[in-house]
Amino acid sequence: MTLLSIKHISKQYDKDNHALTNFSLNIKKGSVWSLVGESGSGKSTLLRIVAGLEVQDKGEVYFNGEKILNPTQKLVPGYQEIQLIHQDHHLFPHSTVAENIMRPLLLFDKDYKKERLEYLLDLLDLESHRHKLPRELSGGQQQKVAIGRALSLEPEILLLDEPFSSLDTIQKRILIGELKTIFRKLKVTVLLVTHDIDDAMTMTDQLCIIRKGRIIQKGQSKKIHQNPKNYYVAKLLSELNPLPDRSDSYIRPSEVIFDATAHALSGKVREVQYLVAHNQLKVLVNSSSLEWTVEDRKRKFKKGDRIDLSWDQEKVLYLTGIPMPLTL
Repeated sequence: MTLLSIKHISKQYDKDNHALTNFSLNIKKGSVWSLVGESGSGKSTLLRIVAGLEVQDKGEVYFNGEKILNPTQKLVPGYQEIQLIHQDHHLFPHSTVAENIMRPLLLFDKDYKKERLEYLLDLLDLESHRHKLPRELSGGQQQKVAIGRALSLEPEILLLDEPFSSLDTIQKRILIGELKTIFRKLKVTVLLVTHDIDDAMTMTDQLCIIRKGRIIQKGQSKKIHQNPKNYYVAKLLSELNPLPDRSDSYIRPSEVIFDATAHALSGKVREVQYLVAHNQLKVLVNSSSLEWTVEDRKRKFKKGDRIDLSWDQEKVLYLTGIPMPLTL
């Protein structure tokens, strides 16, 4: 069942700034989607339009079959059923964790407020922090308070704007694991935006790749990884090694094999970088200026070594689109 339907949304701030162009996406009830793209690609603008907080130029958004009204059509913008969680949390600095979470419930029944607060403090593992101020919390804890405040209204849809951008690696890993469990338990529908493809793929297997306000590719992350629509999508997912004399053919570093076969290339290791799961090699191929990135999982090779590089032909990516730098 489609809960959220975004139909042909366009938004232009000025003649040179098209934030969104003919954007359409249907999201089923209880699903979690990641919207991935460069900074300035229209991701945050889309969330505000979906929440009914910004006026679009064209198109419509439907929640459960009913049209979402924008601020020019609704006296009080926004919807209780759709909650937007901002990148900088928007917590009240002089209010405690409990007060921040309860703030949207000021006009609700006293018993319900207390019951809802206790449930959310337990759900988000914030009970021991209930009397703390935001400045006394870690970034991950602040994010959970913001999520708790949004959940206080029992929304059907959560919109998360770059929820992990201010977190360190450990905080991010912990929070992603907790949120996946929470969203699954509540069966809430989630649309989050991020510029980090690793965060997106860790959080959900439903991706929508956007660039300059347009959808480039959408669907299951596995299918997108295996069959990227063009060079931009493939490059967003991993490094790409161009095959010699083939302008449209690439192989991923993870697919390179250290073996001498009929189509193998010879190379010289120029650089070795130790990473957690493997050594990353920079290899000059065929005594030319062509440089490949290769994963040495056994950590066998050192700088200056001569190596043979091969690959499975079925793993070759045939891509369209002019290679250009990403500006995440």
